[in-house]
Amino acid sequence: MSRSTDWIPGLWLDTFNDLLYDDNELDYGDQWTLNFNYSQTDQVTKEERKKGWKVYCCRAFGDFKCASCSKTWPSARVVVLFRYRLRSDRGTVIMRPFGQACRSCKNNMFELPGFSDKEVEQALVRLFSKIRKNIYGEDDDDDGGSSASSNKVWTKPHEKTLCQACIMGICTQDND
Repeated sequence: MSRSTDWIPGLWLDTFNDLLYDDNELDYGDQWTLNFNYSQTDQVTKEERKKGWKVYCCRAFGDFKCASCSKTWPSARVVVLFRYRLRSDRGTVIMRPFGQACRSCKNNMFELPGFSDKEVEQALVRLFSKIRKNIYGEDDDDDGGSSASSNKVWTKPHEKTLCQACIMGICTQDND
């Protein structure tokens, strides 16, 4: 299994399309696209809600590398935020990964995470489960696979002061 400390949007795009078109995760005949927005939040305005936007926030295991000192660290609490909607027959997903700051540098620069292929696939499968439930009305019978990620052993406490999502008030740590 390949692990990377580099943020690779193409890995998310390729996996999204593989799950969508090869594995038929959303087999409803609609066109779905994945985009990135590195400033979006989990707040949905009344106007956005009227236009069909929904938010799904998940936690994933990722790896980070400090651009200043090259220190690397793993995190089991990387927050990934998705906004999604279906309009006519066109579905849109907008994704934002949240960064973490280096404990050594204390420079308040948030590094974006790298993810393994498996972790990307698991996060997207959970997203597609939410879309099937909230857009297409399917039962969420397997709870989107979130129990698989909660079986991980947390070896270090989550450092809220270094987590971009915690600082913005949207970290999923307290949702366990």
